[in-house]
Amino acid sequence: MVTREAFYRALAAKHGEALQAKFAAARVAVCGLGGLGSNVATALARAGVGRLHVIDFDRVEITNLNRQQYAVSQIGQPKAEALRENLAAVNPFCEVLAEAVRITETNVAALFAEDDVICEAFDNAEAKAMLVNGVLAAYPGKPLVAASGMAGLGSPNTIRTRKVGNRFFLCGDGVSEAGRDIPLLSARVLACAAHEAATILRLIAGETEA
Repeated sequence: MVTREAFYRALAAKHGEALQAKFAAARVAVCGLGGLGSNVATALARAGVGRLHVIDFDRVEITNLNRQQYAVSQIGQPKAEALRENLAAVNPFCEVLAEAVRITETNVAALFAEDDVICEAFDNAEAKAMLVNGVLAAYPGKPLVAASGMAGLGSPNTIRTRKVGNRFFLCGDGVSEAGRDIPLLSARVLACAAHEAATILRLIAGETEA
């Protein structure tokens, strides 16, 4: 049986004691648990982030499985609950607060009081704008990591991370949007999710640039 201490020491051996202590103390909110959010949360759990606040009102569908961190057996489950199960299998010592709620203009200002970093991982442009504007207004001192543009078969080298505000970071190619002839493919979505996760870990470590 793996203990919390053994798990922490294994991560500290890979990341260094000082950095792992920062990861373990961090609290990150992931808003939207689809192709971006489920992969971001998984990467953060693997890194040993101490607390994840995962939020999504949706349920797992069969069409999600080409790019999201769910299994066929979880079809029909709320994504928040299904991801909590999966994160527990990855890192049982990560505290996961799972909320199956829709984030709106009404509740956005109250949701993230206990979180250090906020990750936007929606797949709807209007929802993205609502969350970004709401977070920047309600929590101007908290880092916000968002994404825009990861669809299609374009080169993964066009996906990058930009700092577009004092505490606002944007990952993606900034152009591509999914459509009838523009697919969402696991590898490219995962590349953008990796940018978001890496940016969050850098912020936890104390880095301030993209």
